[in-house]
Amino acid sequence: MLKPGKLPPKLLKQLLDQINPTDPSVLLGPQIGEDASVLNTSQSKYLVVTTDPITFTTDKIGWYVVNINANDIAVMGGDPKWLLITLLLPQKINKKTIDDIFSQIIDTSSNLGITLVGGHTEVTPNIISPIAIGTLIGEVSKNHVIKTKDAKPKDAIILTKKIALEGTSIIAREFPNKLKSLGIKNDIIQKAEDFILHPGISILKEANVARNFKYVHAMHDPTEGGIVTALIELAIASNTGIMIDTKKIQIAPESKQICKALNINPMGLLSSGCLIITTPQKNSCELIKNFKSHNIESYEIGHLTANPNEYKWVSTSGIEDMPIFENDELTKCFEAHT
Repeated sequence: MLKPGKLPPKLLKQLLDQINPTDPSVLLGPQIGEDASVLNTSQSKYLVVTTDPITFTTDKIGWYVVNINANDIAVMGGDPKWLLITLLLPQKINKKTIDDIFSQIIDTSSNLGITLVGGHTEVTPNIISPIAIGTLIGEVSKNHVIKTKDAKPKDAIILTKKIALEGTSIIAREFPNKLKSLGIKNDIIQKAEDFILHPGISILKEANVARNFKYVHAMHDPTEGGIVTALIELAIASNTGIMIDTKKIQIAPESKQICKALNINPMGLLSSGCLIITTPQKNSCELIKNFKSHNIESYEIGHLTANPNEYKWVSTSGIEDMPIFENDELTKCFEAHT
């Protein structure tokens, strides 16, 4: 039986390999590691299209569904523009919850300059909590498309902000009583709850800085499966290997404390809010300076290699194979709760 979360990479690759778009307007179709598709439909710009559901949390799902989809457009170098939402609602939901979800979608879209253009709503049997699915269309200039597969061997890997922010926030919001029973203080829980807003899970600001830096080869935002899964997706897409220094990966003290209490590895925990960028080694310092000038925390965590299928990191034990997370570490909390 499959576990909740992303499909295993091998199975996903088998499925995607069956897809062979014949429409010449499809410039980038479905591939592991790519966050959106790219379509050539006009003289001046390409369309960038993505879709993502919100399933791991019930809190602020309207806010989540807009931000998560906007991130996928931004890492391709695009501007998010037009949003469609499918909202599946359980039979016992109350009107206030529906109103809250719609208000979150409308307000967040407006704040990001996104227009809500349609979608679908229904009350669905056999579900116990709301599910929001976003389909977002953006635009990108034809000479500014950024693809994960364009990362190169020897590229420096730059990471912004801290990992596990999203996962830690969801845990704090969904399981506060569990954390209190494990000795986590209330102020730690409250600070972790706020991670989705401060520093936030949107990467639009840093993606905009990166796309205007002419030496960026690729961007990718870590989601399910955390930073490790995102790095491996990047390597698969670009046919490269990885060498990471784990000491360089920043984790908030609150995330460390909560993950330790729950026996969760933050390296495999939902990590929307940070952004992976690759650039030639000689340009990495300049890019980090650019981020700093925009008050964005960033650091070099390793580099890509010319050895596909070799995913290594340096830990306190020396050079080791990176772990493979078959599903996000967050699922441990939900499995224990059911």
